[in-house]
Amino acid sequence: MALTIGQKAPDFSIASTSGKNFSLYHDTKGKPCILYFYPKDFTTGCTKEACGFRDTFELFEGLNITIVGISRDDIPTHHQFKAQLRLPFDLLSDPDGKVSRAYDTTPPFMDFFTKRTTYLLDADHVIRAAYENVFSAEKHIKQMVAKVSAVPVLK
Repeated sequence: MALTIGQKAPDFSIASTSGKNFSLYHDTKGKPCILYFYPKDFTTGCTKEACGFRDTFELFEGLNITIVGISRDDIPTHHQFKAQLRLPFDLLSDPDGKVSRAYDTTPPFMDFFTKRTTYLLDADHVIRAAYENVFSAEKHIKQMVAKVSAVPVLK
């Protein structure tokens, strides 16, 4: 089960395709953010999800909402995935699953796997929406579009 709405999101710092570590509290200070956790680069569902966020990027950017994707893939693989799909947002590498565990996206007894889970954080890093559905990548984007329209995430 995903973390709770109204809960402060755990801070973390991990490698990013930007070439530096991404620190949640530092890099999104005063800004809302979408964190989407996904199982693996270049898989069918994960490709659809990444393309969905790419195709709605302008909507989120217009609302000053940062989008980052997080999986256990390494940075070179993320760079290839990002380039091939022309993703306008950064991908973060969580090879040991530490961030995935902190965000409750690792199923019990399957420490090697990351559940497809998306979080919408407000400018104070409080979770305002969460959506978990391993099998429907497209619904993650629809849910976040609906939530940013209904939830005051901007300060």
